[in-house]
Amino acid sequence: MTLSEIKKHLKNLDTIAFILPDGSLVPNHFHVTEVGKTTKHFIDCGGTVRQEKKVNFQLWNANDYDHRLHPEKLIHIIELSEDIFNLKDLEIEVEYQGEQSIQKFGLDYQNGQFLLTSTQTNCLAKDKCGIPEKQLPKPKVKLEDLNNEPCCSSDGNCC
Repeated sequence: MTLSEIKKHLKNLDTIAFILPDGSLVPNHFHVTEVGKTTKHFIDCGGTVRQEKKVNFQLWNANDYDHRLHPEKLIHIIELSEDIFNLKDLEIEVEYQGEQSIQKFGLDYQNGQFLLTSTQTNCLAKDKCGIPEKQLPKPKVKLEDLNNEPCCSSDGNCC
């Protein structure tokens, strides 16, 4: 989800809900402690220099049950960040405290709720480092279907 998409969805909501990939709800007394721009400048395993920019939201679950983040407040925070950091319409990543460490998620929207989506690592240079693309399985042939084929002839199936 991009920054413009989340703002569009927030304008139509009365409350904000985030759902974790396992289906559990981020407690509704969460805070958005950061909205920012992250830049990752790196070299992949094939030697290609790459740069990735994203908008980063950090959700924090505090024991502050008296305050709820309302959609208009989050829109205000986003708009301040857009002005201060000159944010473009970038993809959003969300950080949230896991059991042992911070977890990073993608963001989607469905049925009035924001879905934190699982992210995975991947090789960006498979063509340069020798990782084969996933091969299609060979079709299975029954031996009995081959009995009627002439074997070792020019039109045969065996040689």
